[in-house]
Amino acid sequence: MDKHFDVIVVGAGNGGLAAAANTAKAGLKTLLLEKHNIPGGCATSFRRGRFEFEPSLHELCSVGTADKPDLVYKVFDDLGAKPNWCYETGHLFRAIVKGENGYDVRLEAGIEDFCNSVDAAVPGSKASVRKFVDLKPKIDAAIDYIYATKGNPNGLVMLLKHSDFMRTAGHSVEQVMTACGIPEKAQNIICTYWGYLGVPTDELNAMHFLNMLYGYMVDGAAMPKHRSHELSLSLIDVIQKHGGEVWYNSEVTQFLYNDDGSVAGVVANEEKLYSKEVISNVIPHNVFNMSQLDKIPEQNLKLANAREFGISVVTIYLGLDCTAEELGLEDYTVFIMGHPNPRVQHDTRAEDGLYIVNCLNNVIPDSSPEGTCTLFFTMPIFGHDVPKDLKPQDYKKYKNDLAKKYIEDAEKVLGISIMPHIEEISVATPVTFARYLGTPEGTIYGYKLSGWDNLMARIAGEKADYAIPGLNFCGGHYIRGDGYSCAYIMGDTVAKKVVKRLKGGA
Repeated sequence: MDKHFDVIVVGAGNGGLAAAANTAKAGLKTLLLEKHNIPGGCATSFRRGRFEFEPSLHELCSVGTADKPDLVYKVFDDLGAKPNWCYETGHLFRAIVKGENGYDVRLEAGIEDFCNSVDAAVPGSKASVRKFVDLKPKIDAAIDYIYATKGNPNGLVMLLKHSDFMRTAGHSVEQVMTACGIPEKAQNIICTYWGYLGVPTDELNAMHFLNMLYGYMVDGAAMPKHRSHELSLSLIDVIQKHGGEVWYNSEVTQFLYNDDGSVAGVVANEEKLYSKEVISNVIPHNVFNMSQLDKIPEQNLKLANAREFGISVVTIYLGLDCTAEELGLEDYTVFIMGHPNPRVQHDTRAEDGLYIVNCLNNVIPDSSPEGTCTLFFTMPIFGHDVPKDLKPQDYKKYKNDLAKKYIEDAEKVLGISIMPHIEEISVATPVTFARYLGTPEGTIYGYKLSGWDNLMARIAGEKADYAIPGLNFCGGHYIRGDGYSCAYIMGDTVAKKVVKRLKGGA
């Protein structure tokens, strides 16, 4: 007997969870399919010995608090999901550039404190930094106006009232910073965050970067107390509470289409499942590979093939037999770089570009057993940076050599002793993420948001982006790009549109 649903959501990653929670809460008969035995994709946790590790989350921006909720807090709160948020509201990060022309600075949360901390590192830069930061609310006002006009703004109004948006929207971070008069060293310090977006700031859209930067400055960084698995479980609880079904160990192997080219459902566990709408947290490349190609519009195939896969990571998870205080590590997030310029960091990413060291205990003291701490190293690289001639029998050595290289470098730069305290260690590479997530090249960032495929271009072309009736995309590969915050927001946004179509006739 055929099984029919209002909505089928494919993939219980961040975007899929938020989408399924919304459609179930709206009263739509919802089925969430997940190929693994737990939800979350990268938003989960795993254990090694007595330590529990966070696979990929550094911190979330744009969360806010109950008193001052931002976008992410509102998504969870409106759904009735109640994760226990913890905050790093003092330091945003410590940035260390090695070498003769290097620096060691800490940036603070809060707009005024952020500008002051940059000015302390680069005297005389405060006014220009503030000018850059103050573009964010002006850009937001312009976007609100564009949406209010349903995408048909008056050109004269845009020129007269929203000229800052017009001057900013099509330019890179560095172009806008230079126009604001920010000195090069101050630019490099602020642009340290490029690693979270996977695109260097000479090609990253200024609006995209400002969205993230502002979210961290205003709200501080947020983390769930019980790892991101807590976020995933809170959304699963919403889905099931409202009658939605969640099927684990249920990998989708085919997308079904009607004769008119609209999506009719999927196949999972060799069973045909039908629905009025499908929301995919799976990257379009994989969806199209599970579809009849003659059902995919040619422009959709061209769009997917034209896009570049985004960045992946190498990660090192360390459980140490000493506390963060005993280790001598005071900061939660430390960026360590071989060169101050983001472009050089990107281009030397597989050698001495940029890596991040996080100590969760400095935000959540009891995140590991008493008398211990955990460190999480992240190196942004692309899947194609993994040596093409790497043999399976040499893979373990490859991972161990990477771990040794970065741990020894961190010991030297930070002046701490890590090696003697390692109780547990695990290393993941793009190969690991490709195996677990099933994404091309192990990308955790979907498609690269740069050049013609930047944030503004995606927003402007939203209606034409994979316009297949009955098929909706959410998650890191969609309009806003990746990052936990973006994925939750896009899942929420896409699901609300589906609910409106199915229940409101729009």
